[in-house]
Amino acid sequence: MASKVERVAKLAMGLGEKHLAAYGAARSRHDFTQKQLMACLVLRAYLKTTYRGVVDLLSGHQKLREALGMEDKVPHYTTLQKFSARSNVLAIADAMIGQIGEAALRMQGRKEKAVAVAIDATGMETTTASAHFMSRAGRTHRKWAKASVALVCGCLFPIGLAMGWGPSNDKSQAEELLDKSLGNRPLNCLPQSLYGDAAFDADWIHALCREEWGVESIIKPSRTRSDGSLGGSYRAAMTKEHLEKKGYGRRWHIESFFSGLKRTTGSALTARSNDNLLKEAAIRVLAYSLNR
Repeated sequence: MASKVERVAKLAMGLGEKHLAAYGAARSRHDFTQKQLMACLVLRAYLKTTYRGVVDLLSGHQKLREALGMEDKVPHYTTLQKFSARSNVLAIADAMIGQIGEAALRMQGRKEKAVAVAIDATGMETTTASAHFMSRAGRTHRKWAKASVALVCGCLFPIGLAMGWGPSNDKSQAEELLDKSLGNRPLNCLPQSLYGDAAFDADWIHALCREEWGVESIIKPSRTRSDGSLGGSYRAAMTKEHLEKKGYGRRWHIESFFSGLKRTTGSALTARSNDNLLKEAAIRVLAYSLNR
């Protein structure tokens, strides 16, 4: 029976095949395909190791090499590093997560009539220095990589991802996240409802979900008027009783996903440049999704 690491590798290979050309250039040495290199990046994130670390693991793990089609030769760690630096790696991770999401929506649709998704954001530290060290040194974390995720409630698979920087308002990434999660999907692959916390409280988000895609938005309001009422065309309906009736408690499924993500892949990123930090964070979301 294949180990979990081997299964993650095989899934990464299968997903990558649809979104990656065999080779990056016609005149390359053609030692390794792009899907093999992408799978190695996924394994690096899943195993919380370095480029050297994943190469060392492959060298001593025959069955894992077989799963990747690398029986005779493994890549040098600089090969993985250079592949990771390519500008399209983040887009590839986005596309692979979108494919997972489409399968998750169909699978959940066979289990229940009303499929729901939840949206939220989490931060990943850009340094491995502990909070205690930063405090003793008189320094604070000025920014972190921010991953906004849309998740299928019940099966806990992501359907969309938007990367950015924190601290920032969650609404600043909401349009991109919703477009990636709900846009360009057939009607039978759209959820019936969407849950969001108070950070996404805005009438334009309600309007976008309901008028553009026909998805019922259920978002906790962040504030009320002095008389206790709620303003806005759609916000006015978001009373405590309405939220309870619509099963707002399912929004916590995304908190479970974030908890598992950080337990499995870690909460501190190891890359140094801004572009690579965002890529690493996105690949961690992808790696944890394949692990599930």
